[in-house]
Amino acid sequence: MAHRVTLIPGDGIGPEITDAALRVIEATGVAFEWRRLDVGEVSLAKGGELLPQEVFDSIRETKVALKGPVATPVGKGHRSVNVTIRKTLDLYACLRPIKSLPGVKTRFENVNFVIVRENTEGLYSGIEHMVTDTVAESLKIITEKGSTRIARFAFEYAKKNGIKRVTAVHKANIMKVSDGLFLRCAQAVRADYPEIDYDEMIVDNCAMQLVRWPEQFGVLVMNNLYGDILSDLGAGLIGGLGVSPGANLNAELALFEPIHGTAPDIAGKGWANPTALLMSAALMLEHLDERAAAAKLRRGLEATLGAGEHVTRDLGGKASTTEFADAVIAAMR
Repeated sequence: MAHRVTLIPGDGIGPEITDAALRVIEATGVAFEWRRLDVGEVSLAKGGELLPQEVFDSIRETKVALKGPVATPVGKGHRSVNVTIRKTLDLYACLRPIKSLPGVKTRFENVNFVIVRENTEGLYSGIEHMVTDTVAESLKIITEKGSTRIARFAFEYAKKNGIKRVTAVHKANIMKVSDGLFLRCAQAVRADYPEIDYDEMIVDNCAMQLVRWPEQFGVLVMNNLYGDILSDLGAGLIGGLGVSPGANLNAELALFEPIHGTAPDIAGKGWANPTALLMSAALMLEHLDERAAAAKLRRGLEATLGAGEHVTRDLGGKASTTEFADAVIAAMR
């Protein structure tokens, strides 16, 4: 029976990498029924809405979505489509695996940790206004419910995947009330997982430790803003945003997406690297309990990256998006 999945190609390079990823996913032999929907600039260009209600309805129905990048204006314009989807569907857990890949040259060789980011509150709650013409105010919302459930997600993920350490990342030395509440919730949850080591780290020290000794970490759990920043730092440790997957989840729904942007400067040129979306698709296959297919996809992807003969320009090669996908498919057989 085919898996029904909502497909959101996104903006910029999104449609290109999505088409390439679909070919690779379908080459695993798993059957899918894709429900393709547009959002963002693509939807507006077709006379639709920025974020149609149909998107939310479809994700609630299919329970799973695969999404490409969507542009967000800086300092003006509409609110982030990505943030709106996560908040509206209460996809409170953002999962960002950070793992070294063969053939991708970086300063570190054995990076393998996971960032778990609270996805619905903190400074990304979107509660801000102008107090006067020259003073802006933005509210950071931290709740016991939000902090407890993201901490439990982190410990459960560590337990399920055999990871022995969870680190709560915070700034409670300065924000004693808000981040203090986050830490108290993490400490309370930790009591239910005595077999897992637990520690706490101030976010600025964590940033330094990540570029000094990333091998020390297992699962890092943190609020929204810290997770947004440190997951990009983590991506830099393994080769950049173009090779970094992501997932947004709650107990019922799951949305899988790369963490990079829309790269409008190369859109339509066939240069885009679909690795991050393919890695996200592997996470999706695992979520659907298609573990053999996920392993097959990863083997093909890692073999292609390791060989280095058919990689895209950002990785030092000359292959097009389509040629890269062809190489991955060939390596999967």
